[in-house]
Amino acid sequence: MKALVKTAPGYNKMALQEIQKPIPVGDQVLIKVIYTGICGTDIHGFKGEYDRLKTPLVLGHEFSGIVEAVGASVEKVKVGDQVTSETTFATCGECVSCQNKEYNLCLNRKGLGSQVNGSFAEYVLTREESVHLLSDNISLLAASITEPIACGVHASMEKTDVKAGDVAVIIGPGPIGLCLSQVLKSVGATLIVMGITQDKDRLATAKELGADYTIDTQAEDAVAMVKEITNGTGADYCFECSGAAPAVKYAFDYLKQKGTLIQMGVFSKNVNELDLNSIVQREMNILGSRSQKPSTWQLTLDLMERGKIDAERLITKIYPLEEWETAFEEAIAGTEIKVVLQPNER
Repeated sequence: MKALVKTAPGYNKMALQEIQKPIPVGDQVLIKVIYTGICGTDIHGFKGEYDRLKTPLVLGHEFSGIVEAVGASVEKVKVGDQVTSETTFATCGECVSCQNKEYNLCLNRKGLGSQVNGSFAEYVLTREESVHLLSDNISLLAASITEPIACGVHASMEKTDVKAGDVAVIIGPGPIGLCLSQVLKSVGATLIVMGITQDKDRLATAKELGADYTIDTQAEDAVAMVKEITNGTGADYCFECSGAAPAVKYAFDYLKQKGTLIQMGVFSKNVNELDLNSIVQREMNILGSRSQKPSTWQLTLDLMERGKIDAERLITKIYPLEEWETAFEEAIAGTEIKVVLQPNER
């Protein structure tokens, strides 16, 4: 089968190759990949900035497709089903996190596209527990970005409890931020989305998708605007989705006393300017939100099925797998919201 392989550490080091098509055994499910999204961590992988990758490796972990074959012990999934899948391929099954089904925190977890081959290929192997059947109301194209939507659901509905009337700031109108914006609007939050001048079109999309306010932090005084919007008190929550170190510097300035910063963006380097004194003096809260867990996917697919999330609106370019270089160039340039590869026709 054709697969996009990260052949070695370093910048690029990627090639479209012919590799062996997997054969599912036990609880494994083989999925014919129809759509697969390019994520920010895939871009970090392309640039050689993500040291968790075990090369040679097929990248990709956001995808949808059709079940091609199943292992002998698979019970709930059958050939021909339209599905998406969580990114967890294997865990230790014994730690506290596994017992609580918080697989995202298992120290021995193996993830698709990071420790085992992922979805930038004609076929991907996953486990039955990670597979989710799609309802008729969720298209394969929309389902291909269930994973980034689930990241927003985990951050806003499981790690925190954002309610109607709460004021939330999103830093970074990329795919994760725009997915999260729809989740926050679905619970009735007042939403402020921030970006830089380059994000003009993405900020316009955020507004179109329901954001109450958008701010260009390079052209406007973001702190003053948030204070004005909140009558001087500051926001209840700030979700940092950009993974850009300069963006974190002012995060506490947007928040009220005892406000909560939720860090979602992944940084290429662990050097960030955070006002640590504010944590003490204003009793601020900081939460990390890593990926998602099985319960998150149920919540996410329910939101999508009820039409609360317009996933397809975020997908602005689709390329065949053979044109992966162009797809990555556009994803890196940030000129598109979400770039998706299509390894197979339906």
